[in-house]
Amino acid sequence: MTVIKICGLKTLQDSLATCEAGADMLGFNFYQESVRYITPHICRLIVERVKADYPHILCVGIFVNNDATDIKSIMRECHLDLAQLSGNETIDTLKELGTSAFKAIRPRSPDDARELIERLPTRASPPAFLLDSYQPGAYGGTGKVGDFELAASISREHPILLAGGLDPVNVSSMVERIQPWGVDVASGVERVRGQKDMALVRSFIQTVRESEAININP
Repeated sequence: MTVIKICGLKTLQDSLATCEAGADMLGFNFYQESVRYITPHICRLIVERVKADYPHILCVGIFVNNDATDIKSIMRECHLDLAQLSGNETIDTLKELGTSAFKAIRPRSPDDARELIERLPTRASPPAFLLDSYQPGAYGGTGKVGDFELAASISREHPILLAGGLDPVNVSSMVERIQPWGVDVASGVERVRGQKDMALVRSFIQTVRESEAININP
């Protein structure tokens, strides 16, 4: 079953509704320059309630260029399960965080992808990393679709969390074509930038599940 991560949640209402809709992972963005930024205090309150009502949900913190000490502190405060490193963090930072962290990569070419992946520590459990589309000067959440063929070739070798321009309209074809371990969406389920539209969230999740059912029972 394809893992579904809804990223950039900012309110308790949206977070609980996303869990109810069938998401597997919730993403909370601690990058202050992002329109989806959330404070650790608010995140902690949301995660405590989510864990009480939906203990199987994984809660992920999105970090951009924080050091390992800051990341560990926020993860403890907010009761987060995983850290997604979406900036220019060093491999040493990733190693210091151990199995609780995975890297977001945005390769520009197959050679760039190969070099980036070879440098990443091997994770015992998925995702190996998040694969996002390359956009100069951006740290994800742009809504821009990436290179399909490159993503498919990487997905054949690694359990990736696929991001980059996914939405309820295209996610079915993306899953069928690329076959990722999981999918990640932020802007693709927003009508107003930075604000989740729950109708789109439900549509996105339902589309993925219906696509899986069709593939299992052709």
